[in-house]
Amino acid sequence: MHVSHNVPAADRYARCIEVSKRVHWDIDDDVIRGREFDYGQKFLPDGLSLVHELEFLTQDEQRFLSQIQGRTYANIFGLVERFINAKVLEISQRHWLGDQIALEALVRFSDEELKHQELFRRIERMTGEGMPEGYRLAADPNDVAHVVLGKSTWSVLGLTCHIELFTQQHYKQSIKPCEGLSELYKDVFLYHWREESQHAILDEIEWRAEDAQLTDLEREEAVSDLIALVAAVDGILGAQSEADTDYFMANANRGFTDAEEQRIRDGILKAYRWQYIVSGVQDPRFIGILSDLANEAQMGRITNALAPLM
Repeated sequence: MHVSHNVPAADRYARCIEVSKRVHWDIDDDVIRGREFDYGQKFLPDGLSLVHELEFLTQDEQRFLSQIQGRTYANIFGLVERFINAKVLEISQRHWLGDQIALEALVRFSDEELKHQELFRRIERMTGEGMPEGYRLAADPNDVAHVVLGKSTWSVLGLTCHIELFTQQHYKQSIKPCEGLSELYKDVFLYHWREESQHAILDEIEWRAEDAQLTDLEREEAVSDLIALVAAVDGILGAQSEADTDYFMANANRGFTDAEEQRIRDGILKAYRWQYIVSGVQDPRFIGILSDLANEAQMGRITNALAPLM
């Protein structure tokens, strides 16, 4: 079943441009404003970090673990925005000699994604100065982008739409209402959310447009690609959760039993899967779009592939 969105795409492109101009922000003037991170406070809320499930950790240890996760949360956004921007520039070619409003909307999208990558590089430099040495990002953004961009456009747009929808959900449901988070950290994701809201609309328009051009066989292959991309994301999360557990252990200033260490490893991986996969595939808007584009059997394939991660 293929259902077109109620509002014409031309109007949605124009609306995205109008909102993009209105919410435009600058990294230094609006977000950072000369501030530093407050390491006396958590970065990520418990609803995302799940540190409260590790009840044997002290408050200080839970706070430090939320800061490690918050650092990774920003870094992984920077990583995925590398391939998102490349794909946005690629699909903008459809509009080069056509709808110039659509082209402007996508060029603005690309410009904002480049700014977000710079913001997250700044965050990494700042947290690198404020936190103990030894943290590492397990995956290289360019290596990841090469793998992702080797898959079908339909699958990459599906993954991108998923990411940009859960970004909004995380901010509105968890980060914004949470008391006691670093104010600077909250502002990073407030401003990020303001621009991502338009990006998710553009993702949907372009994903539906791409879908309309596919044969049934191509769509079947694209669904396989989307499943493979989610598995690749899970691999990145697994490697990063191991690196972050090692970093936490090295700086915890006390020993843990083997059982406690395993719970920390499992807990961080669970949190990262929740943040980057599960919360997105449970998003009603994402489910709605995907079920418009994929048939019942394809939805079943996707559900079965996701089951071990849930």
